[in-house]
Amino acid sequence: MKIAPILREMRRYPAIFRPILVHSGQHYHYEMSRVFFKNLELPEPDICLEIGSGTHAEQTGKVMIEFEKVLIREKPDLVVVVGDVNSTLAAALSAVKLHIPVAHVEAGLRSWDRGMPEEINRVLTDAIADYLFTPSLDAYENLRKEGIPEERIFFVGNVMVDSLLLSKEKAGKSDILARLGLITKDVSRAADYALLTLHRPSNVDNKKALKRILNALSEIQEKIKIVFPIHPRTRKKLREFGLQSFLSNSGQWNPTIQSINWETNSVIITPPLAYLDFLKLEMKARFIMTDSGGIQEEATVLGVPCLTLRETTERPVTVTQGTNVVVGNDRNRIVKEALKILGGKRKRGKCPQFWDGRSAERIVEILREQSE
Repeated sequence: MKIAPILREMRRYPAIFRPILVHSGQHYHYEMSRVFFKNLELPEPDICLEIGSGTHAEQTGKVMIEFEKVLIREKPDLVVVVGDVNSTLAAALSAVKLHIPVAHVEAGLRSWDRGMPEEINRVLTDAIADYLFTPSLDAYENLRKEGIPEERIFFVGNVMVDSLLLSKEKAGKSDILARLGLITKDVSRAADYALLTLHRPSNVDNKKALKRILNALSEIQEKIKIVFPIHPRTRKKLREFGLQSFLSNSGQWNPTIQSINWETNSVIITPPLAYLDFLKLEMKARFIMTDSGGIQEEATVLGVPCLTLRETTERPVTVTQGTNVVVGNDRNRIVKEALKILGGKRKRGKCPQFWDGRSAERIVEILREQSE
């Protein structure tokens, strides 16, 4: 979602850029994530590293080993990395050690929580990058305060928004609401529902924290349906902690879309969804509950209220300007804010500067100027 608009823009200038798309395989084997490439109209990756799962050290080390081979073979003039995952840091480290310039897209985000692995990845990648493309002014200021020379920092806006705005029309045609039984007799509107995502270790690896969230959901689902595309990590932990009744009466996982009979039968659990299906759910949700970073941004762009199930956010602009409220995993805070939204006291935000669908244009224009 972050690389797609940049790659598309680069390919408008074949005399200047010859981009090579590398799929690390950190989160998904390529065959499993093929649907994302199709949804975002990305071409087949030129190279698939197929790193797979593992500890943070294992993933980082494997990417460095395999990506270094690519760099030695291809001899690129620039490596572009996006976001804050282990692959981001590993690719950047591999490049700088071979004296290849690095551009970091989505630079400068800070949660100020070193307990988040992503925070370590962000800080270290920013420290070694040659071009730092920030999605917001606060991110720009973070880098400046950390002593990064200003000539290396560029405020370009949010590339995630580029993909979202480009995909909204196609997402609107998704039939996911019908497949989930959310279309009412009046087919012009969908039934009210809240959208939930949950996957961070601080929430799902801690049994007490996870139970607090589930207890909050048990209250909220009495007022509104909850749609929950469940992350494999979360599903595993629910079973491990003996909380599998949240999945189904029998405690068995059904890989097909299902509605579970949990108290008032108001929770719909699905497998992970394709981008366009998920975007459609975001667009039509009454509100969103999430511990994801990118979804906080998407909710702000779509004007949908968002409750972030974390104590911190590296995207404070979604709170100060957008629709986001940080509630942590405290049962009372989650329920209180959800009931406020359902009572008509929703937070109304606005899009931050440069979240206009043209961030990739700005990035590529800067790189074109630097290549002259």
